[in-house]
Amino acid sequence: MEQKSFDVAAILASVQKTAMSVVASPSAFFREMPKTGGFVEPLIFMVVMGIISGFLQTVFSIVGLHFGFMAMTAWAIILFPIYLIIGGFIGAAILFVIWKLMGSQESYETAYQCGAYISVLMPIITVLGLIPYLGSAIGIVLYVYFLVIASVEVHKIPSQKAWLVFGIIGAILIILSISGQINARKYSRQADRFRKNMEETTSAMKKQAEQMQRQAEQARKAAEEMQKQQGAN
Repeated sequence: MEQKSFDVAAILASVQKTAMSVVASPSAFFREMPKTGGFVEPLIFMVVMGIISGFLQTVFSIVGLHFGFMAMTAWAIILFPIYLIIGGFIGAAILFVIWKLMGSQESYETAYQCGAYISVLMPIITVLGLIPYLGSAIGIVLYVYFLVIASVEVHKIPSQKAWLVFGIIGAILIILSISGQINARKYSRQADRFRKNMEETTSAMKKQAEQMQRQAEQARKAAEEMQKQQGAN
């Protein structure tokens, strides 16, 4: 029996083609997306998107343009896909419950595929993350837009209901994201001030110690000079 070879080039070509289809025409893609077929292909697609996003974050971290929680040199390329593999199944479960409550009749597998292919936005959102505050908000809006399309085209949920539900979720996430960034920058400024104060205090103590050492040296020399004068007398 012949064994099928693992053709990386073919896989990457397929991922590229799928990514272009999702981005270029999300409505058509989700309308024609097979609702079954297993988890392997969408999982591979998500992992590739994670590797690309991790690579971008690594580059941004090296050049000092990005300081997100995953910006940690080459480790981002390794850790991000692992987080995606675990988080992808958890996120799909959350989407499955939300879509079920909205009236969807589709399976968990379909919810997973929708979430996996929406991960095409991850590299885009990573780049948008370079823009303070506004970048994360735009990324969340894009995510909501794709979720609404998937809701309408795959799960047959009315557009108005989909926008209402995911719009509220998106608004909450935007508020939390901006609030988190504001707090992070606030704590960063406080940490910088504390570091600066510590450096100034250390420098002042060092100068004081040097001054005390000079005074002690002068006192020692003065004492020696007095001893010499007394001996001469």
